[in-house]
Amino acid sequence: MAAGKGAGKPSLLQNERVRFIVCFLGVFVCYFYYGILQETITRGQYGEGEKKEKFVYATTLVFIQCIINAVFAKILIQFFEGSRPDHTKSWLYGVCSLSYLGAMVSSNSALQYVNYPTQVLGKSCKPIPVMILGVFVLRKKYPLAKYLCVLLIVSGVALFLYKPNKSVASTESAFGFGEILLLLSLTMDGLTGVAQDHMRSLFQTSANHMMLNINMWSTLVLGLGVLWTGEVWDFLSFTDRHPSIFWNILLFGITSALGQTFIFMTVVYFGPLTCSIVTTTRKFFTILGSVLLFGNVLNTMQWVGTILVFLGLGFDAKFGKTPKKTTH
Repeated sequence: MAAGKGAGKPSLLQNERVRFIVCFLGVFVCYFYYGILQETITRGQYGEGEKKEKFVYATTLVFIQCIINAVFAKILIQFFEGSRPDHTKSWLYGVCSLSYLGAMVSSNSALQYVNYPTQVLGKSCKPIPVMILGVFVLRKKYPLAKYLCVLLIVSGVALFLYKPNKSVASTESAFGFGEILLLLSLTMDGLTGVAQDHMRSLFQTSANHMMLNINMWSTLVLGLGVLWTGEVWDFLSFTDRHPSIFWNILLFGITSALGQTFIFMTVVYFGPLTCSIVTTTRKFFTILGSVLLFGNVLNTMQWVGTILVFLGLGFDAKFGKTPKKTTH
């Protein structure tokens, strides 16, 4: 009996490792292309000559993204889960969708004030609010090594965002509106992590049900929002003038849906904190892609900050393991 149990453990461990690698690669590939499409859409110039204009419809973009995500999740449930019941409370999905939406809209809006590498490094702080709110709201405990790794990450991001030559850029300050939007996005990420942890521990919510319901709630809220503000009509007018943007928006939605599938799988199997670390580590390669493809040049201080951030993440993966929580 003991031998049988021992023989089963390596297989179980190996399966978990394979599952983690699949989740990581899925997030990496999908969101690498997603990031390129996001910058192409939000920072591109549309039109010719003096009639050039920029895309400023962040809320409508997230609205379309949520519709595609929900449809994709529904298809996955239909094919792979069938009639499996979901016991998660609807209000919990609602709360989670509001924080999720706040994070996405403020993050996308920040791109109108900061370049993509700044947005990516700012979002690299995502493990911090997830951990802080986990400690104060869910009473979680983390090892000292994890706190030290987070401190390293914060130092790196601070170096990256610091702009010493304030007088050079007339519209940029050391800490401007774009950075405030990134802070808001991080706070919302932390609240989302708390809600997801609650769903995972109490209701064993599946990845696809979590993805479907959060995106359905988000679609409802955003649909009312874009109708109330009239942004959807401005967006339709913009796409009528520049129909070529449709293809990029469709690809943006598809890569988002595929990436979100892997993200919710990571949340369900490994927890929100591990998920936030996975999504953060892939961003370094997105930064490199942005620098190479869009010419966003980083100065020496920003590169030092980047290295510190990912050193912190690397040390966290090795030394910052959280002890498994005992179930009561």
